Amino acid sequence: MSSPSGQKPALKTPGSGQTRFQVTEVTELGPATSGERGEESKGRFSVVKFVEGTEASDVAQNGDTVRSTGSHRSSASGHTNISDTHSNTYYLRTFGHNTIDAVPNIDFYRQTEGPLGEKLIRPSLSELHDELDKEPLDEDGFPIGEESTIAEEAAAKEGTKDQAKGGTVKFGWVKGVLVRCMLNIWGVMLFIRMSWIVGQAGIGLTCVIILMATVVTTITGLSTSAIATNGFVRGGGAYYLISRSLGPEFGGSIGLIFAFANAVAVAMYVVGFAETVVEMLNDVDALMTDELNDVRIVGTLTVILLLGISVAGMEWEAKAQIVLLVILLAAIFNYFIGTVIPMESKEPKGFFGYKAAIMMENMSPDFRDGETFFSMFAIFFPAATGILAGANISGDLTDPQSAIPKGTLLAILITGISYVAVTVSTGSCILRDATGDPNDTSSVGDLNCTDAACTLGYDFSICKEGGCKFGLMNDFQVMSLVSAFGPLITAGIFSATLSSALASLVSAPKVFQALCKDNIYPGLHVFAKGYGKNNEPLRGYVLTFCIGLAFILIAELNVIAPIISNFFLASYALINFSVFHASLANSPGWRPSFRYYNKWVSLAGAVLCCAVMFVVNWWAALMTNIIVLALYVYVSYKKPDVNWGSSTQALIYNQALTHSLLLTGVEDHIKNFRPQCLVMTGYPNARPALLHLVNAFTKDVGLMVCGHVRTASRRPNFKEMSLDHARYQRWLMKNRIKAFYTPVFAEDLRHGAQYLLQATGLGRLKPNTLVMGFKNNWSDGEMKDVEMYINIIHDAFDLQHGVVLIRLQEGLDVSHIQDPDELLSSHEKKDAGMKDAVVSINMGGKDSEDGPPSQITSAQNSPLILRETKSSAKPLSLTDQRLLEASQQFKKKQGKGTVDVWWLFDDGGLALLIPYLLTNKKKWKDCKIRLFVGGKINRIDHDRRAMAALLSKFRIDFSAIYVLGDINTKPKKHNVLSFEEMIEPYKLKEDDMEQEAAEKLKAEEPWRISDNELELYKAKTNRQIRLNELLKEHSNSAKLIVMSMPLARKGAVSSALYMSWLETLSKDLPPILLVRGNQQSVLTFYS
Repeated sequence: MSSPSGQKPALKTPGSGQTRFQVTEVTELGPATSGERGEESKGRFSVVKFVEGTEASDVAQNGDTVRSTGSHRSSASGHTNISDTHSNTYYLRTFGHNTIDAVPNIDFYRQTEGPLGEKLIRPSLSELHDELDKEPLDEDGFPIGEESTIAEEAAAKEGTKDQAKGGTVKFGWVKGVLVRCMLNIWGVMLFIRMSWIVGQAGIGLTCVIILMATVVTTITGLSTSAIATNGFVRGGGAYYLISRSLGPEFGGSIGLIFAFANAVAVAMYVVGFAETVVEMLNDVDALMTDELNDVRIVGTLTVILLLGISVAGMEWEAKAQIVLLVILLAAIFNYFIGTVIPMESKEPKGFFGYKAAIMMENMSPDFRDGETFFSMFAIFFPAATGILAGANISGDLTDPQSAIPKGTLLAILITGISYVAVTVSTGSCILRDATGDPNDTSSVGDLNCTDAACTLGYDFSICKEGGCKFGLMNDFQVMSLVSAFGPLITAGIFSATLSSALASLVSAPKVFQALCKDNIYPGLHVFAKGYGKNNEPLRGYVLTFCIGLAFILIAELNVIAPIISNFFLASYALINFSVFHASLANSPGWRPSFRYYNKWVSLAGAVLCCAVMFVVNWWAALMTNIIVLALYVYVSYKKPDVNWGSSTQALIYNQALTHSLLLTGVEDHIKNFRPQCLVMTGYPNARPALLHLVNAFTKDVGLMVCGHVRTASRRPNFKEMSLDHARYQRWLMKNRIKAFYTPVFAEDLRHGAQYLLQATGLGRLKPNTLVMGFKNNWSDGEMKDVEMYINIIHDAFDLQHGVVLIRLQEGLDVSHIQDPDELLSSHEKKDAGMKDAVVSINMGGKDSEDGPPSQITSAQNSPLILRETKSSAKPLSLTDQRLLEASQQFKKKQGKGTVDVWWLFDDGGLALLIPYLLTNKKKWKDCKIRLFVGGKINRIDHDRRAMAALLSKFRIDFSAIYVLGDINTKPKKHNVLSFEEMIEPYKLKEDDMEQEAAEKLKAEEPWRISDNELELYKAKTNRQIRLNELLKEHSNSAKLIVMSMPLARKGAVSSALYMSWLETLSKDLPPILLVRGNQQSVLTFYS
């Protein structure tokens, strides 16, 4: 069997010419020609069934699953997809059965195609479940609705690129993590400050200081290990760990300052090295200019050399680190060897070898010059940092999940022990003060001896007055004095500074590159590019070099040093908090293979890190927190389009679920009532005015659900609906509309509305108000649609929902207008210069722009993504221009005007609550509420005062109250004639036919208006006509009218008559809301 293109060839069993797998062909609907079989079988499978003699381990390694390109799409070889045909289907024989179902395989779970293995895509549910002849393919060869996401494609390309490069240099846990961490933790502090700290704090407290620092770093190391073993770790170190755990907000803020801290740390270490070199030059009187400028010159040359090593590649950098480690270890052993070789010449300078008297004297603290325990801790703690040096190059490790825990924790243990050993050693060998004068001796038998020097035959009491230059307290280079070979300690100092500088010079660009790749800060994306087989961030190296060089030229780092230490501590604090947060969220995805962590210990570690920040330097800690907070706010505001499955998302889900359940156990109360609206928008961008107006009074107050009924004349395409759901939910978020999009398939609009009314929501978070657009075109369409529309209103009332109808004279539905500027679907934008408009095209020609919301069939009116250039838009008709302008009127700020509330019937107060909520919003705050109520002519003042008192108790501001005493006056005759003319086509006219025929017609067309019905509701009809006259008289200039909606008794008032009432009441007016609550109070004046 030949190997299909782009797939691995089937392996052969040892000593046999036969392949390990065999293809089984299953003919389903009839025989196919051999030619057809030959063509179809090409590229379809590489593995099918086991041949005797093969081993399970081989199977697992080679991924023996179906490799049908119809179900397994390999990222590396592009997208190919061949659908099963009617005549022939090739199946995998799995467990002795013919099936394309795949067995578990690691390659199905990869995110990218990379060196570790090939990315495969398992058979989709559609491929396993759908009928074979019902799965058409699109032009790219995918089953319709199964496009790969942009993220998947990008990841696949990146993985393929990495694989193509090949030969990348990867490090194990010793060279990659242990060596780097030890070199970074062992700094100059070990050689030139440790002895002084012992002199000040004593052996006991110095050990406590080391222990405290080690506790902080160990907890952080455990937390780092837990995060690093919770899935595959890529490059980016601390940034990657924090961002994938806590999300882009924390990750983005800490990543930037962590990269900056490493860049400045390069300058700190290089200046430390340069100062040591200049001090040596000064001793031999070989300064080039003056001390400050010499530090700058030596520092500049050093950082250029380090840059060269870094740019040469990670291999050279790793070799340099090994050399530096050997020198450093030699220096440390050189010191310890020196401690056991006492020399008389060194005694006047305070070194006597291991003596119990010296150890006992140095056990207790002797703080001088205003130093304290905490100041000593602040000086020492930076020496314990550097534990992330290995994690920072996580992308260059062979197995980060194993290397980071082992290397980091072992480095902390080794360096912690070495610091304690040096502490005990120096405290046991060296006096705190010594003159260096061999003549300062005393008699051993002196009875006045109180200090160790006296018992050892020396009198250094003069040092109490100050001026001594030797001893733990006075000589920073005392370890050189003690060591067997002094210059080796100097070499150790050089090694410590250069190795730390080199580690920082490598860490900063790596972290910064990972940050830039994620495009959290758009302007920095230029630094994401990598070069060579190791994807080296050369641009990042240059930037780090420039930052380091700038601070080297300043040469005064005493101010910046505390801030850098705090930046590192902030990173440690967030790593610890990440573990606590992830454990608290209890996400099923939090499964670290490293078990030795505890969420409360991690929380304690985070608190300790924050405390240490303020101990080290309070103003630097304050500045660090401000910077982190500012960056956090910026990233939160920008909302980068990334989804890493962070613990923040998991915790939000937990809290939402918990609070939803808590809410369910609490009875509703009037004070907490809020309109929770099911808005029948259809596609959310099809009726912008409806969406924006409802959003105006529900945003941050109540629930808003955009309901969409999709009627299907053919089999429902649930896959397409699922894609639309995700697409339009993103559209709502992009447009900052706080709503949920909920589509359903139904046989007709009414059934779909019933499904939505009954099933939408969760516990108490469910709609209580139905909002629909007014059916402007009802008289032009079929009356069965009107019947359905009115029945939806009845259904809402039956389910105890309030109802709101919104009418604009221009209409609401703009989906037929192909205007990309207004209907741009940003999530579909792919090419510059091209715009994708989500529009709904009416193929049937019957439904006009304001048909029943959502009455769209997926066969005829499904949204199309129209690709057109900016210049191709056709000029709009005058009607469409007005419609488009009207559709955007609620999106902008409303100027000064009024919201007229015609509260004619007490529905519980919903007609009053909605305008109150509306005018509280920023866009509507310049509009004042005017209230219109019905009343009698002889009680107008009384009714006005009563209503004013009620509004005052409700604490609702109003500008005026109008009592309409002439509400029952007969309407004008021409308006009555217009109404009769409008209903004429819908009359039953039972007097003109036999009773049986009339009853039959009424049964077939229940919307028809009978003469008896007209007579019975004549007064109500006249009231609607009269109200329209009053509305035109009083509210013609209002920004918005909110009107009590008339009710029609179900089964008594026909749909045509009720629709005629609503039409008559609301025609030729500014935007109007017809509102009717469910007759339950939504306002109260009780506290």
